[in-house]
Amino acid sequence: MTDVINDLQGKSIAVYCASSSAVSEVYFEAARKLGGLIGRSGATLVYGGTNIGLMGEVADAVINAGGKACGVITVLLNQVGIAHPKLDELIVTDGMRERKAAMEQRADGFITLPGGYGTLEEIFEILTLKQLGILQKPVVLLNTNNYYSPLLELLQNAADQHFMKPANLSLLKVVNTPEEALDYIANYVAGPYEPKWVLPRASQSKAGEVPGLE
Repeated sequence: MTDVINDLQGKSIAVYCASSSAVSEVYFEAARKLGGLIGRSGATLVYGGTNIGLMGEVADAVINAGGKACGVITVLLNQVGIAHPKLDELIVTDGMRERKAAMEQRADGFITLPGGYGTLEEIFEILTLKQLGILQKPVVLLNTNNYYSPLLELLQNAADQHFMKPANLSLLKVVNTPEEALDYIANYVAGPYEPKWVLPRASQSKAGEVPGLE
């Protein structure tokens, strides 16, 4: 992982991951490794603000490595009492939409660890924004223990059946280790934007034109 620490200095990295504490140790190991690397890199962690599950593990590792952690949590979840008590900053939002928007605005890149509904919603919203050209930031999926392999097969199937362009699969960088995830973000260069729309065959002769859009 060449020069990653210098290249990430001063950046903010959003991490999406599970709040469950019942998952296998292999996922906690990856979360700890990622958090430690972020903490030592000089980057700031931006995450969901809790002290439970993989979320808490990543934050603890960042803090223990001397790094900074910013949590973004809703009023409701904050009232439950699961906010991390040792964060450098805790942002409390009215709801989930505001929470996701705050994380998106603060982050220079996004890493997704294994998780459930909430994690999937977060990463797919970011991918949709990137697909639309609204943001051009690095988006990484950490496929620990092949957790996301069935999802990747589904996405490939979506491209194969023309529900999205094959080129849009590259909007998401899939890696197997935390080191690869941070190396990708540190060296990321945004490519040219390709419109997301898969046009009817009759319209494909005029590349880039989308009926009804100016």
